[in-house]
Amino acid sequence: MVEMELNKIVIDEKRHEQLIVLKEKNGDRVLPIVIGLNEIAAIKSKISGVKPPRPITHDLMFACVQALGATVNRIVIDKLENNIFFAKIIFAASDGQIKIVDARPSDSIALSVRARAPIFVEEGVLKQMEIFNKEK
Repeated sequence: MVEMELNKIVIDEKRHEQLIVLKEKNGDRVLPIVIGLNEIAAIKSKISGVKPPRPITHDLMFACVQALGATVNRIVIDKLENNIFFAKIIFAASDGQIKIVDARPSDSIALSVRARAPIFVEEGVLKQMEIFNKEK
């Protein structure tokens, strides 16, 4: 697995797409992921320090995790299939057990910025993207 960090958020108004770009923490590889408007807003608001008057979905989810005494251990983007990324949220329960939950990368990253949890990408996913980009 390769540790990545949120590098930038790109809003392409011509193509009506929003992307988050992850960058290899100790390297040069990048991973762009197209995500929805709500998830972009959730990520941008947290990074910008904007506090909504009521909790938005990702704030609520993080509050629930904390209330249960668990922590977000890490996020793993582990699969790319038919141009769709798949992710897992790895939780550490209050009793020390590790719990794994399937999630969209966009929701996972929105949660990771709240929990300050590291983001990892499987090496195979990065290699698939390299092959895809060479074929373009």
